[in-house]
Amino acid sequence: MSDAIRILAEHVSRTRFEDLPEAAVRAARIFILDTIGVGLAGTNGPRVPELIEASAATMGDGPARCWGHRRCLSAAGAAMINGYQIHNSEFDCVHEIAVIHPMTVCLAAVAAHADWVGGVSGRDFVTAVVLGVDIAGHLGVATTTGLRFFRPATAGIFAAAAGLGSVLGFDADRQTALFGHAYGQLCGTMQPHSEGSMLLGLQIGFNARNAVIAADLARRGIPSIANILEGPFGYFGMIETQGNFNRVLGDIGKAWRITEVAHKPFPSGRATHGMLDAFMELKADHGFEAVEVESAEARVPPLTHHLIGRPVMDNMAVNYARLCGAYVCACALLRGGLGIDDFSDARRQDPETLALGRRIKLVVDGNPDPNALTPVTVTVRLKDGRELSRTIDTVYGNPAKPMSREAHLAKFRGNFQSAFNPLPAENADRLVEMLDKIEHVTDVRRIGELLVPAA
Repeated sequence: MSDAIRILAEHVSRTRFEDLPEAAVRAARIFILDTIGVGLAGTNGPRVPELIEASAATMGDGPARCWGHRRCLSAAGAAMINGYQIHNSEFDCVHEIAVIHPMTVCLAAVAAHADWVGGVSGRDFVTAVVLGVDIAGHLGVATTTGLRFFRPATAGIFAAAAGLGSVLGFDADRQTALFGHAYGQLCGTMQPHSEGSMLLGLQIGFNARNAVIAADLARRGIPSIANILEGPFGYFGMIETQGNFNRVLGDIGKAWRITEVAHKPFPSGRATHGMLDAFMELKADHGFEAVEVESAEARVPPLTHHLIGRPVMDNMAVNYARLCGAYVCACALLRGGLGIDDFSDARRQDPETLALGRRIKLVVDGNPDPNALTPVTVTVRLKDGRELSRTIDTVYGNPAKPMSREAHLAKFRGNFQSAFNPLPAENADRLVEMLDKIEHVTDVRRIGELLVPAA
């Protein structure tokens, strides 16, 4: 049997910026910018000010920036806040096959660490992010059973551990110890997903915080465990019901998972995006209006139904609504798209939106793949008797059906402008320019300087 965690640790410890293909570096530039923008949008998320105060009370102030705020916290505290902000609007990028948000925990942790220690170059930052996405992606692709825990958080802490170990220059022994300390602190129950609780995004933050702590323990030479993935109480078996590392063994160092990452064009669960894509294509092609819709149905894989098949209800919480396929599709049919405003109190209580949402049904299609989000087939029945259908195999935002540069920059600028505390307008252009040339940045704290609100 392969020593899976050792193989991953060696991949992290030996990889340098010069080893990365240009496609991986290009994807890193794009998704670092995208993730920062999403984190700024997340400043509007539930209870952010209280969380900052709680973090300051328990872990203290420090050198690490909370994106979109003037407050600086300890590295662990800022990692928690930024991780929560990145995920709380469900706008962060995804690896669809692995069923993870591969950048979220990693970027929050590595950026906070970089603020803390200083001197982390853009080249090292990019290498850390690429390796983090690699490790989390490999873990997700190697998993052969459906979600048991919240994989974006549980695999995410391994991504953060890989990124931090890379920045710290750990050898394979110390990287393995870091993975062990991270495994001992991971969390991510699916219960917040089922209830539509803000704790879902906060678990992302917890894992970013814990990864920073784990890296400091490993840096100090504190031992952990070795058989982290395949042991009798290892990740495969305890957190994921089953995994087959041989599925990814030949990909390590060859298939760079960051090149497989998909944008999220809409601020809702990625499982909603196939339905949104299909309904919007039908409406564009046939020109009907929402008022003409008698009913609609979406045939979706079991995982998709599990994640977003919840009913439309009065007084839905924001987190619940973002993961309600019928609600978000009603918004798109009524208004031609889905934006952050569709989760305002007024929109979530709008009688027309709720009524249309209740006429949209999700049906399980019997797909045997426990991790599949597609294909999705939607059918619209109009009041004039017409029945229109569309099947989506590849969802908008996937590398095979990508957002254009203009579209993803528009997403970033919209998120930048939506920050709760307004930032200097010129900083958006400066961030785009800096991230386009990030490998030339000598200290990535310069990025954080552009995320501070105007005085």
